[in-house]
Amino acid sequence: MKNKTIGFVGLGRMGGNMARCLVDRGYKVTALYDIDQGVATELATEIGSCAYDKLSDVTAHADIILTVVTNDQAMEAIFFGEDNLLVGADGRTFINCATLTPKVHVQLEEAAAKVGAVCLEACMASSIPQARNGELFLMIGGEEAEFNAHKALLDDLSKALHYVGAAGKASEVKALVNMVMNINTAALAEGLGIGDALGIDLKMLCDIFSQTGANSRVLETDAEDMIIRDHDCYFSASHAAKDSGIALGLAAAEGIDAPLAQATFDQYAKLTEIGKGELDKSGIAELTFKGRND
Repeated sequence: MKNKTIGFVGLGRMGGNMARCLVDRGYKVTALYDIDQGVATELATEIGSCAYDKLSDVTAHADIILTVVTNDQAMEAIFFGEDNLLVGADGRTFINCATLTPKVHVQLEEAAAKVGAVCLEACMASSIPQARNGELFLMIGGEEAEFNAHKALLDDLSKALHYVGAAGKASEVKALVNMVMNINTAALAEGLGIGDALGIDLKMLCDIFSQTGANSRVLETDAEDMIIRDHDCYFSASHAAKDSGIALGLAAAEGIDAPLAQATFDQYAKLTEIGKGELDKSGIAELTFKGRND
């Protein structure tokens, strides 16, 4: 697999660090693109790659292209816009890492097949350090034969790798992962906010939470940040709103009511609306601690 050339589209907190990781592991990252051309140029200089200002040039100069963009609209733009990745894409593989509406991954797989290319979805349940160190948790959707053909590359990006099923299925699982994570984060923010208002020692409260049914992964990752108001972004509040929204859409399509997911979505949407969407998801505590959002 290391004889293949690699391209990246979307060089933000995750994409840029995944590119660095693959270079460290001996891959030839030959083509970079970002909507902010300065970001692409800077990373190209750092890792010895080439930055391009046209998407079709990335396709021309890489065998495997990983895309790490923000949402459905961004993905549709890079694949179906006037300048797009499908131009000259015969024989290419696209590994799409964004959390999208599942139907978009199905559409991408169909469109790629028409031009002789392959698509896999590689949904990530991890953050910046894991991207940099090749320790992502990856959920893969698409043709199983293509998953197996690209497994060595995916293994080098991850510490946990799961083939989930056909195109769109990994996005369904990822949406549910983030829905539950977001609910847990919102619940923790409320518990700590109420505890603070009651005058309870929050370090003691977290210690008790950790030894009881209130324990959760977000207690480990977010509690201290909520208390000291350190919301440097690893997974943004705006992305939390987006992903909870995707999960709510899936629930609605199946006729399932999801009131906890709805309440969590409403909180993250509110945080975004008041201009705090680029805070980390822990920033939801700004809505639950007394006096923080007056």
